[in-house]
Amino acid sequence: MTTQDIDFTALAQDIRLWGEELGFQQVGICDTDLSDAEQHLMNWLDDGFHGDMDWMQRHGTRRSRPADLVKGTVRVISARMDYLPSDTTPPNEVLQNKHKAFVSRYALGGDYHKILRKRLQKLIDRVADTTGEFGYRVFTDSAPVLEKALAEKAGIGWIGKHSNLLNKKAGSWFFLGEIYTDLPLPIDQPATNHCGECNACITACPTDAIVAPYRVDAQRCISYLTIELKGSIPEELRPQMGNRIYGCDDCQLVCPWNRFAQSTHETVFASRHGLDNGDLVELFLWSKQEFDERMQGSAIRRIGYERWLRNIAVALGNARTSNEILNALRQRLDYPSKLVVEHVKWAISQHEPQANDQL
Repeated sequence: MTTQDIDFTALAQDIRLWGEELGFQQVGICDTDLSDAEQHLMNWLDDGFHGDMDWMQRHGTRRSRPADLVKGTVRVISARMDYLPSDTTPPNEVLQNKHKAFVSRYALGGDYHKILRKRLQKLIDRVADTTGEFGYRVFTDSAPVLEKALAEKAGIGWIGKHSNLLNKKAGSWFFLGEIYTDLPLPIDQPATNHCGECNACITACPTDAIVAPYRVDAQRCISYLTIELKGSIPEELRPQMGNRIYGCDDCQLVCPWNRFAQSTHETVFASRHGLDNGDLVELFLWSKQEFDERMQGSAIRRIGYERWLRNIAVALGNARTSNEILNALRQRLDYPSKLVVEHVKWAISQHEPQANDQL
């Protein structure tokens, strides 16, 4: 079959249908013109808001020019998949209990990278069965791709003031994946912005990382501090992190549009090992072997055991003083990592004034 024989309008409709059959809640198609988003990206990089994420600058405009990343690309198929697990401890309940560990809802279950990539590959395989060979490449947060800008152009949602993608019917609790292709498919209408005058996300940010509407300084963002940052967490930000040990959902939790969010039916995203309501001390005392085994197939494993201990040490420093916490921290004082020991010592120092009186 040649491209002249393909009914691209019908094919686009089929792609949306097949996407839903494969578990995606929405599929959209857009062209590759991201000139507005590119300027926003360049301004963000110039401000140094990317912190230690050097690759953001290193990739240059390949991120905002799909055809420079994958030659021949003329269209991008964007898909979203809901991930909010049901039957978990309410997030605010965990955040208010300083002896518990808060893990961002997206990371409670299986690693989304592999799951979405497999589904997207199945989708493109069905397309190939219809059209024959064509050019494509599948992405899931795995390459220099402006996935939110592409999803916005494809009608999936709009980029909110917190920089997350929002959908009027689904809020923001979903993953995104993309297929770059040389098939000249008809495109969808871009989504329109519906944030209005609301600034709930800006007000709620624990570290004031949303420095202005649609502008996030990653260097202050708890998700960056607990996941992307490899070194020491700035001391002035540690108290504001509370008990958040992997990511932060505060801006999503207060967003009015998330009242329309739907729980996922994907069992792979269900909470594992009690991470929706884990005990800080218990998680801190996991051995490296336990961490590696329990985080197998989880997005959390990418930060490694050292940063896992670093993050929990900060949370323990912010918890209410107790013998149990101090004993757990002291067990890590001889851990063979300067990074871990530094944060453990800081955590102990947060308790010592009270410890003398209360213990």
